Amino acid sequence: QKRLAFVLAEKAWAGSNLLYKWQKSFGRYIAVAGQDNTVKIFDRRGHKWTEINLPGRCVGMDWDKDGDILAVIAAKSSSIFLWDASVSKTSQIDSGMRDQMSFVLWSKTSPLLAVGTVKGNLLIYNQQTSRKIPVLGKHSKKITCGCWSSQNLLALGSDDNTLSISNHEGDTIRQVVKYSSYKRFRMSEMCHGKSARYSTLQVSVSVDKKILMLFNINDPGNQIELAFERHYGNIVSYRWYGDGYILIGFSHGYFVVISTHIREIGYELYRAHNHKDCLNSIAISTAVNKCASCGDNSIIIHELSDRKDISRIIQLHDENKGLDQLSWTDDGQLLALSTQRGTLHVFLTKLPILGDSYGTRLAYLTSLLEVTVCNQVDEESPVTIEVEVEPTFIAVGPCHVAVGMNNRAWFYALADQEPGVYICLKDIEYLGTIASMCLNSDYAAALFEGKVQLHVVSHLIRTRRKKAASFATPSLPISSTMALM
Repeated sequence: QKRLAFVLAEKAWAGSNLLYKWQKSFGRYIAVAGQDNTVKIFDRRGHKWTEINLPGRCVGMDWDKDGDILAVIAAKSSSIFLWDASVSKTSQIDSGMRDQMSFVLWSKTSPLLAVGTVKGNLLIYNQQTSRKIPVLGKHSKKITCGCWSSQNLLALGSDDNTLSISNHEGDTIRQVVKYSSYKRFRMSEMCHGKSARYSTLQVSVSVDKKILMLFNINDPGNQIELAFERHYGNIVSYRWYGDGYILIGFSHGYFVVISTHIREIGYELYRAHNHKDCLNSIAISTAVNKCASCGDNSIIIHELSDRKDISRIIQLHDENKGLDQLSWTDDGQLLALSTQRGTLHVFLTKLPILGDSYGTRLAYLTSLLEVTVCNQVDEESPVTIEVEVEPTFIAVGPCHVAVGMNNRAWFYALADQEPGVYICLKDIEYLGTIASMCLNSDYAAALFEGKVQLHVVSHLIRTRRKKAASFATPSLPISSTMALM
């Protein structure tokens, strides 16, 4: 399997840290911003899809819960920019505030967008109803960070060194007294028993990069402060996972797991010195049950079920200016890593088990857009085919390979093939979503919606190289559909 999916590098990004966000839910797009006044949208192949022009440098962005809308805020602007992924269009919303935006975050469960400003004001925008709720003076200084709970409670941190908890209308429910510096908010729900009714909502905050402060949202005065060994360095990044567990990365390369359960609090459940000199970021994917840390010139991936089990080490020998931030897609298939010199590396960490056989010939997925065909028994050299889409099925016959998704299939010829050359025939649309497909030397049989469509494929064979300028094939002369009884 190919680990490196693609690398993104733009001239405008050179020498700068990148701000980027994977599309939620689908993970089809990744939005990336550098020091220039644009946000560039790329697809999962690394191809640039579009870009959003801004009046100033991008200072924040976030995808809504369904991955439909990307919200972007920029320096020197009081507007909010929304990019609709379904139609690839950008709209602009006037916040109604005169100060610049500094923080933006979508709700986890509702079409609510929270936007903070450099003067401590707050706007809650409902994408569904277009209703705006301005809250002046939520904080006295710049709003810098925050998070939503699944019950639509909003925690905000500010340069005025206070923490506020608000409801979805913007009303303040709790305010925590001053600390020297709040950074990196997280909320977590701990369930007691099997019912969510007995859950406890906890807030965690990194204070001065040295202390992790925990408190119950209903009892913020009863705080727990967790301090760590000095030789670990500063708290760089941390993530909640499971039922009350926290994974923490420290600047000197240490990687620590703690529990917030009363009986275990204050004890380290796991510790590893993952990186010799420094650790820059950590990330967790519950979809693949893995956690990752990056530092020095490597990424180390652990199994969450057994943290001592290191499933992969990825070396980046060319990155000599330092690594930056890690982020997984929701499905856990792709892991992105930004660097301090302005490049973005995307790695393949999960691949669907997908393949088919015909006799002793095998065809199987070796990358998201790559199928390998081999025949070990007849000692044939493996053939690698770069396909058009991320397939949901593969079919192989004596002369062809077919891949497809939804109601479309792409056919590739294997016969009389030169080394390194494959012949792409044609893509065909069917009348329903394809469940499976079988091939022989002459026919393809596609199963969809309780029916089988049978059509000829042997007559489609033509000699065409991968990058031929144009090629036309006649419509299929023979095709029939039969219902399964």
